[in-house]
Amino acid sequence: MIDRTEQKTPTRAELPESDKWDLTHLFAETDKWAEDFVWIQSTYPKLAEWKGRVGESAQTLALGLEFDKSLDRKIERVYHFASLQLAEDSANPEYLSRMGQLQNLLTQISETAAFLAPEIQAISDENFAQFLEDPVLAEWKTQLRKIRRNKPHVLSEPEERLLALGSAALEGYDDTFSQLTDVDMKFGTIIDGDGKERPLTQSSFSSFLIKRDHALRKRAFHQFYEEFADHQFTLATSLSYSIKADVFRARARRHSSALEASLFRDDVPLAVHDGLISSVRAHLAPLHRYYELRRRVLELNELHHYDTYVPLVPEIETRVTFDEAIERVLDSLQSLGPEYVTTLAGGLRGRWCDRYETKGKRSGAFSSGSYGAPPFILMNYKSDVFSDIYTLAHEAGHSMHTWFAQKTQSFQDYNYPIFLAEVASTFNEELLTHHLLEQTDDPKMRAYIINRQIDDIRGTLFRQTMFAEFEKIIHAIEEHGDALTLDVFKAEYRALLQAYFGGGVVLDPQLDLECLRIPHFYNAFYVYKYATGISAAVALSERVLAGQSGAVDAYLRFLRSGGSKFPLETLQAAGVDMTSSAPVESTLRLFERRVVELESLLDSAERGSRL
Repeated sequence: MIDRTEQKTPTRAELPESDKWDLTHLFAETDKWAEDFVWIQSTYPKLAEWKGRVGESAQTLALGLEFDKSLDRKIERVYHFASLQLAEDSANPEYLSRMGQLQNLLTQISETAAFLAPEIQAISDENFAQFLEDPVLAEWKTQLRKIRRNKPHVLSEPEERLLALGSAALEGYDDTFSQLTDVDMKFGTIIDGDGKERPLTQSSFSSFLIKRDHALRKRAFHQFYEEFADHQFTLATSLSYSIKADVFRARARRHSSALEASLFRDDVPLAVHDGLISSVRAHLAPLHRYYELRRRVLELNELHHYDTYVPLVPEIETRVTFDEAIERVLDSLQSLGPEYVTTLAGGLRGRWCDRYETKGKRSGAFSSGSYGAPPFILMNYKSDVFSDIYTLAHEAGHSMHTWFAQKTQSFQDYNYPIFLAEVASTFNEELLTHHLLEQTDDPKMRAYIINRQIDDIRGTLFRQTMFAEFEKIIHAIEEHGDALTLDVFKAEYRALLQAYFGGGVVLDPQLDLECLRIPHFYNAFYVYKYATGISAAVALSERVLAGQSGAVDAYLRFLRSGGSKFPLETLQAAGVDMTSSAPVESTLRLFERRVVELESLLDSAERGSRL
């Protein structure tokens, strides 16, 4: 009999305030937000006072930069507040209107400020060198060098103005994707193993994939992708135009490709990106071995994608409350010292975090900060999804990176690039795994945690590298002048699935549509940074866990550095050389060792059960 007491996704009003982030740290009331919005509207035209004068003297340049910074700090905060509210409820018309107003204003500001970078580029090399020696620009040296480095790719003022005018239109595909997948698409309900009717959503999908009931996993997978199939042409068109926009921007700025343009911002050589793909491609055998272990342990005739997330240790289906998850995360990070742990404890036990799924809330998880405000965390925490503890540790890593960078760096230097962000987050996950393994002498629990670490590396290194390869391929197709159609997306993605999953996994046709539901594809060439991030994080965490002298201090200096250096330079100072294949190769070897260890543990458990 079906239990019709359906567990509906709650509204925000149904949750206690303690489970929501406290955005009053940004604005106590929306009237104050409106005041700042009006201030920005009335103030930004004064930027034009520096037009044609930027190169007059170091003093003039400093005054212009400081005025621009005063605008940017206000803009960052009002945007932060508006974006977090929209993440709470993507269908809220007030939030949508507020964000729309802000985006239009930002376009106008970008148009007005279009002269700034070209005029900095136009300063003669001799004068620029003299400017940098002037104490009035002491706090601007890093940013000025970064701006100057872009000289070959900064256009004339009229051209920069046109790009600024078109920015909102060129970035609209991400909003379309989010509205379609988070609001308009409906996935229905699923009858679970207890006969209860539960909502199937973007967030709850993962909960069904870890259930031991194979039929339930299969049903959830097919029902979920039925909705994507109904919208596949719209999604493919949206993704196609997002790629066209990437290519347009790269060509407009005289980059050789969209990939090269993306890497240029962080001063990352193409060899780092392509070397990652080559290294992972050369080490797929342990991944395929792991899939075969899954098929055998789960006693399946054939392994499907929806069978690759369920824990292999059936006796350990955990239920961990959010407060318990906080304690586990904090315990795992004790080696980082009291400042790190005490600060994070106050934030997580306080209201940095928006904890649970609510109706209309953005799926997934993220950390988001603005200068002088708490680094807020969005979660859709599920107590029965053990990996959500890791998600909390991951986002806490981002937030503490932001906290340390804010505390140490000036506004213009605190904001670190994504390349570095993924190091801090996955570093926390590595420490959490080590802590959990230390806390147990139960072989079954050890197998469970090792299985989780394997899946983490699989999802972060192998899967994200596959995504990176897909991005490179589809952008190259556009750059070669060929059409990006639904069939092309599916065919290219299918080829990658076959390579990365190997012949031991049955690839349902619906899985080809996965390429249309990955949000990061609308922020191209982001995903490879997860893979390099976990590789750097493993290297750094191994130094800390081994108790190497100065390792903790070096890591905390890394957090404090923010965006004051380019990412490869920052990691080099912390002891990791990402221009070498060594960090990636080391993480791949860790994966293989863990697969062998898991095989041994599970084989021993099976022999014990027979006895």
